Amino acid sequence: MEEVNKVKLHGVGANPYSKRVELALRIKGIPYEYIEEDMSNKSQQLLLYNPVYKKIPVLVHNEKPVVESLIILEYIDETWKNNPRLLPDDPFERAKVRFWASFIQQELFEAMTRVVTCDGEVAAKAIDEVDEKMKVLEEGMKEFFPGSGPPFIDSENLGLLDILVCSIFSSYKAYEEVLGVKILDPERNPLIFCWVKTLKELPLVKELYPPHDKLVALLKIVRENALKASSST
Repeated sequence: MEEVNKVKLHGVGANPYSKRVELALRIKGIPYEYIEEDMSNKSQQLLLYNPVYKKIPVLVHNEKPVVESLIILEYIDETWKNNPRLLPDDPFERAKVRFWASFIQQELFEAMTRVVTCDGEVAAKAIDEVDEKMKVLEEGMKEFFPGSGPPFIDSENLGLLDILVCSIFSSYKAYEEVLGVKILDPERNPLIFCWVKTLKELPLVKELYPPHDKLVALLKIVRENALKASSST
């Protein structure tokens, strides 16, 4: 008999896109098989499942592939409707969450990526962009967290924005050590700082993410490879 709800995830180590999908699966209590990909020698399965972008993560549910991390997160929530729900049921509230999810992904994270992968004036400009976008996010999240900061958070009530913020900022100390710049400041971004600190203390998050030293080493490799590639073009 065919196994029902067989789930596989093709990902890469501490990659934030992979980790956000893993976190969602664990939040939902969905058993899955993790398949580590070598992006310098991509597997035939990855090329078959994601022929357009040839990237991770790829979620394979009963041999049906779903690609792009934000799409995968929504697919998980729509397929497994048990609590906690990653997005609100109300269409307007869901639209607001989607808007900020897009902002975090397309604006903030892309600026942070440029800080890591670039140098000189480009990196300096990206640092300023990160600071400005952090201010925007800080103000925007006050609507979601009225008062002084996030309410009580545990593994039973995590949503889409929690997952994205965790996937990007759980490693902020490693970013700061490698780049020598302040990414998350408790004075400038008190709400986000409190939010991230709360998320990082959850056992579910602690067991998923590598230790600080390993994250620093990985980030240094990513940065070195990116700078070498840009200097050779």
